[in-house]
Amino acid sequence: MEENNSPAVSAQPEEEQELSLEYADKKEVAKGGLLGFFIGLAIIVPGVSGSAVAIIFKLYEKLLYAFANILKKFKKCVRFLLPILVGAVVGLAIGFIGVKALIAVIPFAIVALFAGLMLGAFPAVTDQLKGEKITVPRALLFAAGLALPIAFSAISCNIATGNAVLENAQWYHYILFVVLGYIVAITQLVPGLSATAILMMFGYFTPLIESISITYWGSNPAIFAIYACLVAGFVAGLLTVSKAMGKLLEKRRAPTFSAIAGMSLGSIITMFYNTDMLAVYSAWGTGFMWWELVLGIALFVGGVILAYFFVRYERKHG
Repeated sequence: MEENNSPAVSAQPEEEQELSLEYADKKEVAKGGLLGFFIGLAIIVPGVSGSAVAIIFKLYEKLLYAFANILKKFKKCVRFLLPILVGAVVGLAIGFIGVKALIAVIPFAIVALFAGLMLGAFPAVTDQLKGEKITVPRALLFAAGLALPIAFSAISCNIATGNAVLENAQWYHYILFVVLGYIVAITQLVPGLSATAILMMFGYFTPLIESISITYWGSNPAIFAIYACLVAGFVAGLLTVSKAMGKLLEKRRAPTFSAIAGMSLGSIITMFYNTDMLAVYSAWGTGFMWWELVLGIALFVGGVILAYFFVRYERKHG
């Protein structure tokens, strides 16, 4: 914001708004990789927000800028995005191999750990509003942001009618997959929105996860056309939504972050309120897993403490 007041604005308005995408040191490169890791992990754990992690690492606006300008400044943006992409692949792989297996055994405890990490890191989001006045419109934006992910989760829990079928897709299904890909891109750029909750709401989360296997690919090769539609929509969403979010932060920073703060907090609530967790609670009705509840509470508290100390460290050294 201080740069906008400099004398160079009138002479070189475009250059003044340009963000440096160079990583200062190996520590920042590692942050980019860790950011990507959480982006990949968000596909497996509902409520985990990669863009919220980007805010914590102070990479959010750079991430938006890189996606918005990747066609105009390809090499510069790709160099910035490469560690994030590598981290996302690693996060996705570990999510499928490790976290998914742990969730199958102790779902509540694992979700509680990630919820604790997200809650402990929440002050990094509210730091973006430090010094800003709390006005009625901003409070309403916060409340709306808080309600939005909870509403999506409620819809996925109460209105979704089961898992959709990926086989024998009609032409209009492919249009739907492009739209879904676009919506998923929005969830990756707007903190607090969960791609998992959106896909669950439409009934496609479990079928898509289960489709990722060599056996399935061999028997249903048409799935690659569905993947292509999802990717096309996702790329289109990244390019357009990143530009829109960048403009919002540039012109309406405080109101935008008020809504983001609400959505970030709401997403933590949805980690305990989604179709997968409701199934866990239902199973507890026939055999209460008190030891997992205790373990979950311990991991939640530990996650809060660990993430909060990391935020404090970033405040001093970031």
